[in-house]
Amino acid sequence: MKVLVIGGIAGGPSFATRLRRINEDAEIIIFERGAAISVASCALPYYLGGLIRDRSTVIERTPEILKQKNNIDVRLYNEVTAIDPKQKLVHVINHQNNQSYTETYDKLVIATGASPAVPEIKGIDKADDAFVLRAITDADKIKRFLETKRPKRVTILGAGTIGIEVAESFVNNNMDVTIVEQSGQVAAPFDSEIAEIVAAELQAQGVHVLLHHTIKEITDNGKTLVFDNGTTHQTDMLFLGTGVQPNSQLAADAGIKLSEDGHIIVNQQLATSLPDIYAIGDVIETTSLITGQPIPSLLSSAANRQGHLLADVFNGAPLIYKGFIGAGVAKFFDLTVSYVGYTEQMLQQAGINDYRSVFITPFDHAYFFPNADRVNFKLLYQDKTGKILGGQAVGRNGIDKRISQLSVAITGNLTVTDLPSLEIPYSPPYSSTRDVLNIAGYVAINQLTNRTATIKLTDIPETDFKSAFFLDIREAGKPAAGSVTPTLNIPLSELRERINEVPTDKKVYITFRKGLGPYNASRILAGKGIKATMIEE
Repeated sequence: MKVLVIGGIAGGPSFATRLRRINEDAEIIIFERGAAISVASCALPYYLGGLIRDRSTVIERTPEILKQKNNIDVRLYNEVTAIDPKQKLVHVINHQNNQSYTETYDKLVIATGASPAVPEIKGIDKADDAFVLRAITDADKIKRFLETKRPKRVTILGAGTIGIEVAESFVNNNMDVTIVEQSGQVAAPFDSEIAEIVAAELQAQGVHVLLHHTIKEITDNGKTLVFDNGTTHQTDMLFLGTGVQPNSQLAADAGIKLSEDGHIIVNQQLATSLPDIYAIGDVIETTSLITGQPIPSLLSSAANRQGHLLADVFNGAPLIYKGFIGAGVAKFFDLTVSYVGYTEQMLQQAGINDYRSVFITPFDHAYFFPNADRVNFKLLYQDKTGKILGGQAVGRNGIDKRISQLSVAITGNLTVTDLPSLEIPYSPPYSSTRDVLNIAGYVAINQLTNRTATIKLTDIPETDFKSAFFLDIREAGKPAAGSVTPTLNIPLSELRERINEVPTDKKVYITFRKGLGPYNASRILAGKGIKATMIEE
């Protein structure tokens, strides 16, 4: 069996090495158009920022090692330019000597990944100070620019994960950093409860953030940004963090079926629409394990698992790819942000509206143990069934641990009613007797059993804003929260003594606040016969 692999960053090498371990006779060739294989792309921002000093450590394997240890033929600077599925061959150009050749295959694996999306802005093609970061060569270019040009100001287009990660790298290089974002929040697709905390961290770290700003034109070879409102912004360097797009043109030209957004569609054995051609990694669309809807498969962790599974399939194992959950984590300066499954934004984009949310802020470990800090945790679940749809968290300690636990719960088909039963290791330095997921489960059960009533801000009838009573339970000295103007502020600590100030002849809403305060207030009111509804924002 002769197997060709197009792409050598994450999924391709994972597939090839696994196949060699279980099949010594297969002929395996990896084509990589870049300068290296098995690059830890997610580590590149830390290499730029100096946290990782040795360039070689972000390259996990070399062609020489794969040849010596695995008998895999790796061809760097070799780009597959066309696939001929009828003849079962590929056309290749060797960029080192500009020679073209063909190579036949029995089976073909497309692992071409994704590339940074360059926004269509007038003048961006003339910007000689604009950079992206996906490959090790991109990092090399940025390093050289920083060392030779010594830029003092950098502007990052896009406030997503890569934009914020490189912002930290540039701050570590003593640069003045500005992030320009078209939307109204940073860190999309995280929901606003999480994004607000990230935005505060960016401000604390001295990063300037311009929200609701659209660049109309770039002039002076990248030095001047012209916004659609007519104002301008000067910079010495541009970084494009405006998302990625799948490298699927090669597949499209071969007649392989793509999704509307350009991802390769695969079945449960990762096969494309053409015989003996398979695809893995960022370039594919697969099925959500949570909703069953089509979803892109992102991140190198998923690509590596898919590559491992596909090798077993090639060797005759009756395995299937059950679907993609989607789990990620990122370091944003001193914060850790993490997610699994769907965010509320993603649910709405998918047309899923029968869900509820829980947002809590318990301590990351026992509150009486030194350095206890908050875990800001949001849980999304399906109304009535309690099926877990996703979770997000931000904080300084134990964030990825809680999201990892929730990912396992999703994989095991647990519902929110199972979360209180999770036995999570307890010791004061590491957790609380009722840890984050336990508490989230209790709150969700209260919602499902109608012990507490919640409502989305957008679902409040317009007439209620004029006739209802809106109670703010914040304590003295605490900042206001939410977008609803309260009728009255009664601190939670005073609510029992001042319960007579809450009317019994009107609808009562408890305005949005993070944490368990609104729930505790609703139980106090319920004990006195007053039904209150908590507002979700």
